[in-house]
Amino acid sequence: MFKMVSLFVAAALLAVLSGGMCEEKVFLQRAGTAFNNRQYTSVLTVSNGERFGNWTWPELCPDTFFAVGFSIRVESNQYGVDDTALNGIRLICAKDEDRSFLYSIESHTGYFGEWSHPQYCPRGVLNSFQIRVEPHQGLFGDDTAVNNIKFRCSTNPTLEGPGMTWGEYGSWSQVCDGGICGIETKMEDYQYGLDDSTLNDVRFHCCGKPQQVRWTVK
Repeated sequence: MFKMVSLFVAAALLAVLSGGMCEEKVFLQRAGTAFNNRQYTSVLTVSNGERFGNWTWPELCPDTFFAVGFSIRVESNQYGVDDTALNGIRLICAKDEDRSFLYSIESHTGYFGEWSHPQYCPRGVLNSFQIRVEPHQGLFGDDTAVNNIKFRCSTNPTLEGPGMTWGEYGSWSQVCDGGICGIETKMEDYQYGLDDSTLNDVRFHCCGKPQQVRWTVK
């Protein structure tokens, strides 16, 4: 009886170890500005961004990598204290359909809120976007500017971030035939106790698909 129990425990332990060894590992590395010399074909924009702040630095995925998912930094409702809503957008870049080695890019982000869990296209890449923006609230109002974002995947699914609900969505951007490969944000600097609106607008770089090499047999 003791031997049978020992054999059962050993078999169970082996199964757990083998399962752990077979589990696919995912590596996520911050790209930053390391690949900013990548060539892109166009810049995707929308018309409902807000007025405050300045355009900051771009960040691009490595060559042959495209954005397949995203995460956002959101400050929750502050209930009467200064609200900032969406503070940052992080793109996750992959090569082809290989999701085992990923890069992240995000340009400048605000300081408030937490990053959400990433959302991914089931297949394909991000190719257009839409932002939810609260318009300027006037001299004594609380400006939040960009509240949320939606992306469309090249395989048609639409992904929406878990952002705030103030304001309205505007029109969709142009569609990128290859895939989104870079990001640049328009940020209002920290206002030191005054009204912060943080992220006011965003634009994305569009890259063409890698050319397929065709071999001709003579």
